[in-house]
Amino acid sequence: MADRPLDLLLVEDDEAFRTTAAQWMSRNGHRVEQAANGQEALLQFERKRFDVAVVDMNMPGITGLELLQRLREKEIETEILILTGQATVENAVAAMKLGASDYLTKPFALAELERRARMAADRGHLVKENRQLRELVQRQQTKTEIIGKSEPMLDVFHLIDRVAPTDKSVLIHGESGTGKELVAKSIQEKSPRARQPFVTINCAALPESLVESELFGHEKGAFTGATNRKSGLFEVADTGTLFIDELGELPLSLQPKLLRVLEDGSLRHVGSHQERRVDVRVIAATNRDLQKEVREGRFREDLYYRINVITIDLPPLRSRGTDVNLLIDHMLGGSWEVEPEAREAMHRYHWPGNVRQLINAMDRAMILADDNVITLDDLPREVIHAELTQPASPAEAAESQTDLSAIERAHIVAILKKEKGNKARAARTLGIHRRKLYRLIERFGIETETA
Repeated sequence: MADRPLDLLLVEDDEAFRTTAAQWMSRNGHRVEQAANGQEALLQFERKRFDVAVVDMNMPGITGLELLQRLREKEIETEILILTGQATVENAVAAMKLGASDYLTKPFALAELERRARMAADRGHLVKENRQLRELVQRQQTKTEIIGKSEPMLDVFHLIDRVAPTDKSVLIHGESGTGKELVAKSIQEKSPRARQPFVTINCAALPESLVESELFGHEKGAFTGATNRKSGLFEVADTGTLFIDELGELPLSLQPKLLRVLEDGSLRHVGSHQERRVDVRVIAATNRDLQKEVREGRFREDLYYRINVITIDLPPLRSRGTDVNLLIDHMLGGSWEVEPEAREAMHRYHWPGNVRQLINAMDRAMILADDNVITLDDLPREVIHAELTQPASPAEAAESQTDLSAIERAHIVAILKKEKGNKARAARTLGIHRRKLYRLIERFGIETETA
């Protein structure tokens, strides 16, 4: 914070002092606005957000204390440095109770005014940081680990390492379930913003009416149900990273607002004319062809080029070769085994839901498996069906009607008939667990009433 220029508002009815202080602050690199009285100050606050407001306590009309009270009622988040020529304990206590950051008695050196303004801004930054930590406690997770050694994934890792140290926007493109959020988190963890907030929003998961409020925030009374002022996710992510998932679903009407934040960091709450400024790196993801969306008028061309500074294309799982086996072993840890035919089935399957579908399949298999051994029968029906109906060669296709599966089915049917449909006795006769018999009956489509 020490070297960052501040956005300052000087509220002082003494024109000579106000002008001199503004010139001093401007020469020291700060962005300074002026107000001659409390009413002018309120108008300034409506159009812009300030880091610090330096407010004279004894002004005609709206006094400094009255201005401070109104700012707190409006929930305007600006640090206030009160100035007075009458140093009294009562005034200091009153100002602090209303939320003033500091109290400075005239006369004082302008260097001291700048020092106190910086201290107030630092205090505001710490308060904001603490609020972010409270709101983002769920982000305290283990370091992101992306599993893969295939050539397509090595290309992805290379790009992550190249883009992470920069502050440029990144667009991650890939099918659903390929791990776009993991890539975004990895970029964040390798970036200079690693210790700052990582905030996510999925544009497809929210109704269009809520996306604007979630991203940019809203004021109390801005719309029906807005009973309180709410910060948007851009503000929550300030100094950190905002991950916008399913960017292609962002309503066309909101795209100019996103473009503006990307260009200069400025935004406005829904229901407010006050301009706020944030410092956020944006990483976006989509499974859509945004160039096609641009051609068909559903996505702004200027936003596409602004967000698409660097693109990372995530490969689907079916293109990652032996990464399937690496992912299986990673999910299972060291205490599980996978029978060869089950592993082969998962390796051959095309996984339309990508890594997310594989995770679900392994979760299911671990629930159903006996003795920590995953067999073909523990896998989802679609994986088994693909294995049974996709022979490796034309020669195997000719034999598919008389393969071992048909023999196995016939044997199970015979035992069930012998045991008059009693599954417990049939399982004992077959030498398998009853749950495995149930899965075999389901797998082969055996109707036990007729067995």
